Amino acid sequence: MGRYDDGGTASQLFASWGTFMRRCLFGLLSVGPIPAHFAFIMDGNRRYAKKKNIEVGAGHKHGFSSLMSVLKYCYELGVKYVTIYAFSIENFKRNPAEVQNLMNLLLEKINGLLKEESIVNQYGVRVYFIGNLKLLSEPVRVAAEKVMTATANNSKVVLLVCLAYTSSDEIVHAVQVFCKHKSVEIQALNGHKASNGVINRAKIVKKINSLMVPDVEESLALKENTACNGVVEGVEGTERINGGTVYTVEESCDNKDEAPGPIASRIGNGVIVETSEKQGEHPIMKLVDVEKYMYMAVAPDPDILLRSSGETRLSNFLLWQTSNCLLYSPAALWPEIGLWHVVWAVLNFQRNSSYLEKKKKQL
Repeated sequence: MGRYDDGGTASQLFASWGTFMRRCLFGLLSVGPIPAHFAFIMDGNRRYAKKKNIEVGAGHKHGFSSLMSVLKYCYELGVKYVTIYAFSIENFKRNPAEVQNLMNLLLEKINGLLKEESIVNQYGVRVYFIGNLKLLSEPVRVAAEKVMTATANNSKVVLLVCLAYTSSDEIVHAVQVFCKHKSVEIQALNGHKASNGVINRAKIVKKINSLMVPDVEESLALKENTACNGVVEGVEGTERINGGTVYTVEESCDNKDEAPGPIASRIGNGVIVETSEKQGEHPIMKLVDVEKYMYMAVAPDPDILLRSSGETRLSNFLLWQTSNCLLYSPAALWPEIGLWHVVWAVLNFQRNSSYLEKKKKQL
């Protein structure tokens, strides 16, 4: 019994000494700039399992243990945001048995985040699950929503877990949501008063994801006898916009004494609009419009992206957000990633921080 107690005491002393040395190391690193956002592509769990001659499920569990250690290092270092690529939409194409095992593991670990001793409660982590969550099984989706609700008041640090995620899906989602909101906005401005298929005072009409979206300049109140009771005269020519035929015409009405109006266009679906000759002066969609509806809009762009196993591919992960991000690709498989990989990534970031900041200011 005494020998067991001595061993336990020695382990505790060793752990305390290790924590002290790690904090001293992080104190030295804190003299330089610390990344605000650290992103991880956790690659190599299956290869690790094959390397160690263990089951694939065991490889994923070892990977989760590495994740908990890496999160602890990041939060102790002062990193505010951590994003992890947990499950791609493409991963659904894997062997069904492996996918089911991953879903079971995810459900177990997500539920574990709410336990009192979990890293979420230790560091005051707010958790977001990012991606097309409706693709997940109902138990996993419900558990994820429960965690997000339970941690909504935490503000010290943030964990973003990308589940059922790809960057291309995120971009398409953002454009679709923008178009939907723009359509509602246009209908509200129009007041549902459009008649004879006529809409006035719109500068540009574009076809975006099968939606004809006018860029409204001012009130869409209809003019009396606009477009000559639906008859369009003076056809000048045709133009194709994203697969739709546009007939450009001169405005022609009985009252010729009026000042020449802007050019009218008839779209293939019957909508007639007045378009400004200076097309593109006020674009329908701006960069900020897309970014506002991104899944990742809740966090700043990553400063460092670490992908384990030596791969330099982004694999459809944060393509929009990583244009000015440091990419670090250690050869270690994800379950082998540890303290020194995080330290080395931060040192590389500090060495290149001036250049990265300069590039960001040029945007």
